[in-house]
Amino acid sequence: MLVHQLIYQGTDTDVAFYSKETVTYKTLQQEVAKYRSFFHRAGIRPDDKVGLFSRNSVEFVFSYMAIISLGAVVVPLNFQLTLREIAYIVHDAQMSHLITTENLDLTAELAQYERRQKVTQLIIPAFKKKIKHEEHEDSPCLDSSLGENHPCAIIYTSGTTGKPKGAILTHRNLVSNAQAFRDALRVDSTDNVLCVLPMYHCFAWTCAVLNSLLCGASITILEAFAPKETTATIKEFGVTVVYGVPPMYNFLSRMGEAEDLAGVRLFVSGGASLPEKVAKQFREKYGAEIVEGYGLSEASPVVTISPLEKTKYYSIGKALPGLEVHVVNPKGDILPPGAVGEIVVKGPSVMQGYLNLPLETSLALRDGWLYTGDLAYRDTEGYFFIVDRLKDMIISNGENIYPREIEELLYAYPGITEAAVIGVPDELRGQASCAYLVLGEGHVFDKKAIRDYLQTNLAAYKIPRDFILADALPKNQTGKILKRVLREQVEAGTSNVQVG
Repeated sequence: MLVHQLIYQGTDTDVAFYSKETVTYKTLQQEVAKYRSFFHRAGIRPDDKVGLFSRNSVEFVFSYMAIISLGAVVVPLNFQLTLREIAYIVHDAQMSHLITTENLDLTAELAQYERRQKVTQLIIPAFKKKIKHEEHEDSPCLDSSLGENHPCAIIYTSGTTGKPKGAILTHRNLVSNAQAFRDALRVDSTDNVLCVLPMYHCFAWTCAVLNSLLCGASITILEAFAPKETTATIKEFGVTVVYGVPPMYNFLSRMGEAEDLAGVRLFVSGGASLPEKVAKQFREKYGAEIVEGYGLSEASPVVTISPLEKTKYYSIGKALPGLEVHVVNPKGDILPPGAVGEIVVKGPSVMQGYLNLPLETSLALRDGWLYTGDLAYRDTEGYFFIVDRLKDMIISNGENIYPREIEELLYAYPGITEAAVIGVPDELRGQASCAYLVLGEGHVFDKKAIRDYLQTNLAAYKIPRDFILADALPKNQTGKILKRVLREQVEAGTSNVQVG
């Protein structure tokens, strides 16, 4: 099955989207055909790289499906990017067209590249009006000539080190992941799924959109997460499945009322590690467990998910059906239960590779295995537990320090609502850890009390050298704390932490 064929899985009269307008599956199909015809007339052809720059909307879905049904490759763009960052992706992907909600003046930013890239911008509000009532010839949908291994999308990673890399995902990658996710979570046509996470991100697109379309379910679209608006929307439209990130559940556990989410049968968390404190507070308020999963864009993205019948705190669950997942040492040897190593995954959802980056591709993909860069261990029941990102691990005096272990303890401390631990240069130890903290309203920042608390729970070498109070921690659109930004602040000398 091809990704754009998912729009035909629902019954014509059933609701596909609740948004600013209600869209049935039949209307979805008709709108995609109109967009496809317009894009074809605009010059989009098979294998063209086409950018998509938009917030969550039905127009995002129409555009995405129309682009790939022409055999072109869609490049979803983070709408928070600057013009410089957008220009880099336009140049790197050699885009032919950019579908956007507003004209983006990229002239100066693209001029810096020796090989000038000409990109045609198609503005959604403008062409939407144009095609609303006009007659159009149905342009060819290339189902018969496209194979499932044809590239469908290029997902640019967040660029935690260096410039972002474009992960090439095929139709098979994305559809197989949606199918496996359906089998694991048992979403069906009676469900109404909330899509509040950004559609440009693989988590929201595969889980909230593709999986829902595959099941013939309804999707309720919100542009962004705001606690009051989100809970009101969930109640108004009868949402039954929610995909979220830890900061979102943190807000809901502290602000909502039990009846707000009474109609939801399934809560899923991804994008970052879910602190045990947040999971427990949520369960106490709403009487529901949060099902935690794990994935990365290079795997389309879901790799593991907690079984519905049994979740475990800290655990990211078991391997998704159809995927092989192991924990290995630096030589690639599979480690026994309890041993910490790197997560590797093999299966139909693993990317083709990185665009224009053969060396990086060869490092990430070895003998069919995707090396994730995440450290974990598994228990005797096959549950996996993330320890940390390999690049976030701190080595102090030869000892490995895993920031997540410290962060979990900090989250359990009264008043701490957000915590991030990073490694900073240290003249004596090579590296030391530093903790950034956000406190809830009415709580006093007491470094000594926090240090004393950690000393009763951690070995001395794991205690952060310093604690920095912040109003908020930098995050990406999915809610993941950007430790890269904190490290850059330390390197630039704009952080309060003293280096050396």
